[in-house]
Amino acid sequence: MNRRTVLVTGSAVLVAAAAGVATVGLGGHDAPPPARDTGLPPATATVTRTTLTQTQDVNGTLGHGTPTPVAASGPGTITWLPRPGAVIDRGRPVYKRDDLPVPLLLGGLPLYRELRPGLTGADVEEVEANLAALGYTGLTVDSTYTAATASAVRRWQRDLGLTQTGVLDPASVVVAPAAMRVASVAAHVGDPAGGQLLAYTGTTRIVRIALDVALQTLVRPGIAATITLPDAKTVRGTVATVGSVAAAGHQQGDPATIEVTVTVADQAALGTLDEAPVTVRLVSATVRDVLTVPVAALTVLADGRYGVQVVTGSASHVVPVELGMFAGGRVQVSGDGVTEGARVGVPS
Repeated sequence: MNRRTVLVTGSAVLVAAAAGVATVGLGGHDAPPPARDTGLPPATATVTRTTLTQTQDVNGTLGHGTPTPVAASGPGTITWLPRPGAVIDRGRPVYKRDDLPVPLLLGGLPLYRELRPGLTGADVEEVEANLAALGYTGLTVDSTYTAATASAVRRWQRDLGLTQTGVLDPASVVVAPAAMRVASVAAHVGDPAGGQLLAYTGTTRIVRIALDVALQTLVRPGIAATITLPDAKTVRGTVATVGSVAAAGHQQGDPATIEVTVTVADQAALGTLDEAPVTVRLVSATVRDVLTVPVAALTVLADGRYGVQVVTGSASHVVPVELGMFAGGRVQVSGDGVTEGARVGVPS
């Protein structure tokens, strides 16, 4: 029913009512007295003490993150490559060159020089830490490449089938921050050992969000997130990183975005999904143990402040209130005369 129909129908009812009153008057009976305006609202709601949580739903992609390329260096021929989806851990071959393994070392610093006795630096410590983690003993993990370090390197080279020099060539290893999952393979067996071979990601799935920069104040590392999967199941997550550099929209008029990543502790709950679209509900703020009323209960006072109509029995009065968080159709309020369990006026 449109508004015009409602208005016409209401007018017809008023005319009929007036006619009825006139008929009663003509019959010699007194008309009933008009109803007294009590000032009471058409309906009321209860002031409740609760927790309000402010959320924002955004779109994301569940996957293993942005792939990182691996390139081969040095002479030779590629004789073995892993399959996409393979997981490679510390000490295992990433590829083979001239039928010799090129193993994975874990660390954040790429090896940029040939390491030999007498050298010092963070790259030396990184290699020693890997050797110790692989079970090679007799060396001290520090920043100095000693004779003991060279001895451990020779034993490692022997186990890999390499020439036992005690010197570590950067081209003989691949360094990554953690165990890698092969995302794609670009090269082929028989190719020269040069150029990009493959790309890898981490082994743990995350959710990536291209967040509108206008919403960046709603997120920070550590806040909770709820991820809704394509089958409507939900999984709990935590915001891990919030980018600081904005990227332009893909098309003209699209908003600039920052990258937000969400980690998921319960990987099993994600099933086998990879590169799947998901919805992420970000919990941007929470206030606990506060008084709240429906947003519809607010009224604007003459001085520009907000108030609520408190109803007590057959009487009511307006109380000015201070507003806090809005969430879920309710608003945090405080003010004299606003107490838990009180009734406030709302539209019917």
